[in-house]
Formats: sequence, structure tokens, C-alpha cells
Amino acid sequence: MPPYWLIRIAVAGVWLYEGLWCKVLRGEPREFEVVKAVPRYGERFGVPFLLALGTVEVAIGAWVLSGFEPFLCALVQTVLLVSLNANGLIWSRHLIHDPRGMVVKNFAFLVLAWVAAAVPGGPAQ
Repeated sequence: MPPYWLIRIAVAGVWLYEGLWCKVLRGEPREFEVVKAVPRYGERFGVPFLLALGTVEVAIGAWVLSGFEPFLCALVQTVLLVSLNANGLIWSRHLIHDPRGMVVKNFAFLVLAWVAAAVPGGPAQ
């Protein structure tokens, strides 16, 4: 088993990369195209939505690193990622390079998030 801190850093790193680089700093323009594809709302609210989402993802990364309430943190990660994947598949599937691969990779990531929640080492442990 890898060290507990390394598991948390791996999970937090994904959230920080996705939130800060891809959304807040706009390092991944395709994310904006995916959100803009949502009918009636995408063009109008896509950019502010992604900036807000990026901020939430950065906060989740910090939460994972803190080790505070790890099971609630894993639950929030699961709800957010499942919601994002479902909406992406419903509204923007044609823009997602590999929809099946996205689902498989995010499933594996969520398993790791739950492992991070189960390992000792947070402030309450």
C-alpha cells in the first residue's frame, strides 16, 4: 500500500489540475466547448459556470488534502463527478473525445477517492 499522504495527494492533484488549470486558468478550451453545447444556457452561462466549477474543484482538492470529514468529502466528489459525467454525456457527447473512456477513468478515480477516504491520517484520526 502506498503511503496515505500519497493517496490523498493523487486525488487532490486531479481536482486541482481539473479546477485550476483546465477551468479557472482556461488551460483546456474543449471544456468550454462542452459546456457551451448545453441548449439555451451554454452560450450564456458556460464561462461563469466553468469558472465557478473550477473554484469548487480547487476547494475539493484542498478538502481532500485536509483529511477533514473524509467520507463526506468522498460522497461530494462522487455526486459531483457523476453529475458532471451524466450531463456531459446527455448534452455534449458528440464533443467528448472518448465518452466510454471518460466513464471508465472516472470510475477508477472515484474508487481511489473512496480509498483516500478510508485511509487513516486526517486531523480526526
